Amino acid sequence: MSAYPFLKDNIEALETYNPPFYAWLSSQNIDEEKLTSSLFKNKWDILDWKMENGKGLFDSLMPNIIYKNWTVTEKAETSATFIVGCNLGYGLNHVLMNTPDSHKVIVSDPNPEMILACLGQTDYRAFISSGKLHFCSVDENSLMSIIKDLDLQFVYGKIYLRLDMASQQIGPEYARWSANIRNKMESFTVEMTTLRLKQDVMVGNELENFSRTITDGTITPLKGAAKGLGAVILGAGPSLAEFGPELAKSPGCAIYTTSLQGLPAVHKTGIKPHFCIGIDYNESMDRVYQQLDKEWAKDIPLIYSTKLSNKVLTEYPGPTIPMWTMGGLGTFALHNHEEVFDAGSNVSVTLARFLDWCGFNHILLVGQDFAWKGKVSHANGHQNAGMTYNESVLVNLKNEDGEDLTSTIQYMTSKREMEEDIKTLKAPVFNLYGGCALIDGTRNVDMHKVHMEGLLSSAPGSIDYFMTAMNMARTPRDFPLFEPRSQKWNISLRHATKKLEKLFRKHGKYQKEINKAFHDVYFFLRQDPLYLPYLYNEILDMAGLARAKSSYVPKDLPHYKKIIKKTLTKIRYMDRCLSVADKRKAA
Repeated sequence: MSAYPFLKDNIEALETYNPPFYAWLSSQNIDEEKLTSSLFKNKWDILDWKMENGKGLFDSLMPNIIYKNWTVTEKAETSATFIVGCNLGYGLNHVLMNTPDSHKVIVSDPNPEMILACLGQTDYRAFISSGKLHFCSVDENSLMSIIKDLDLQFVYGKIYLRLDMASQQIGPEYARWSANIRNKMESFTVEMTTLRLKQDVMVGNELENFSRTITDGTITPLKGAAKGLGAVILGAGPSLAEFGPELAKSPGCAIYTTSLQGLPAVHKTGIKPHFCIGIDYNESMDRVYQQLDKEWAKDIPLIYSTKLSNKVLTEYPGPTIPMWTMGGLGTFALHNHEEVFDAGSNVSVTLARFLDWCGFNHILLVGQDFAWKGKVSHANGHQNAGMTYNESVLVNLKNEDGEDLTSTIQYMTSKREMEEDIKTLKAPVFNLYGGCALIDGTRNVDMHKVHMEGLLSSAPGSIDYFMTAMNMARTPRDFPLFEPRSQKWNISLRHATKKLEKLFRKHGKYQKEINKAFHDVYFFLRQDPLYLPYLYNEILDMAGLARAKSSYVPKDLPHYKKIIKKTLTKIRYMDRCLSVADKRKAA
């Protein structure tokens, strides 16, 4: 097409450097007639795109006026710009030409014709091949993959989300997709903040719990063991106090479950759950024991994330079964030996995923409020009952009747995560609605409908079968043996340090060599998947030296040495913790 002189070359570059996007674009139903008839020169004598109403995208304003504020004012080298809506490339080209080579630019557009129109007007091959420019398909899995690859930008720079004003004239899909991206970025920001601050604690807990997980068993026997069963997830929201006592009187034949921290609140309603789950890694979780009746809980199995504090785990009075969760040792080292769960940001999300994995026919949510009326945020007995929140984390919303509710950013993030999960679950999810936040994807029911629709019923013998599988899950199991690495790592990193010490003596002359040496160490730290989770912060710190800097001064050497010292300390600790399986086998 003569009107699209660069389309073929850019498409070939995408095929080479961005195969997933190329595959997505190739699968789209392209309106070729629209491509040939929509390009025109507007009154400003610039190339424009004719919309269905006959107007051009830039009839009202010139591109230079629209995009003059698309500037990166700080940390440009270590930041990224995410553009929603590419039009003919005016906004994209403005960002590409006004940011350094290391600045990442991601483009996404809900209309494939607009992507082709953009690709046809400018030669992007150099930007695509260098990794500066990346196109993202309108697919949530692809989106999350790209967002997660921006971890360096989240830590050392900023992410600029730009919703193209001109493209919004085409339709509401641009605003919707931009809002989706913003929500995903907010969730990832929470995840990144948690990882940066708490990864050492979480993986440290896994290492401390490792010897116990060997004898505590595995959740594997529970997979698919709940066919024919209904499940009830008991949250600790304010509505639990209303519905709990009614369920205690007529529990039906369903499996009841709750979180570890929800046990005292559930106990006060008169319900005894069949099991509970604990995923919170904080040692402050031990506050639950201030109100927990340990005698009552001694026969309630606890399925615990291996990241749970060892102190909290040790104090639990009942049976315990480990659950390996994403982001820790299980992600890479045990995925061929154990089921590794993505626990999510909230224990209710974990429970829904786990119950679906177990094969439950349907799930009923009770006390899953994600918000509250007035000042009562939790049911009596929960460790956060009566808690006051900082105004900066509060969110206002409405319930089904239009009444005012209060929530938090974290709760809204967890609610969105649950709503996304519900779309993928095989089991239908019902919500015993207590007048708080609405959960998309669930069907609100009252107590009458719960009984009339059989939401507390199960097939004969199914509860016994499931609880037998729960007992089998407590059988000790063999674990893989891990070869100690600390001696080899110590030798390799000592050589790298000596090399850098020589280079830094004439740091002005050897800037490129220093950068390469830092890159070598950065890649060395990432070489072993077993050690990746525990070295998360050290790897990010090395990324800051290798990828977020282009010039070096003498003070960078002590910073590097500090990273290496922490790395070797961790490697030695891991070797000690993981050798327990080897010792037991030898014994």
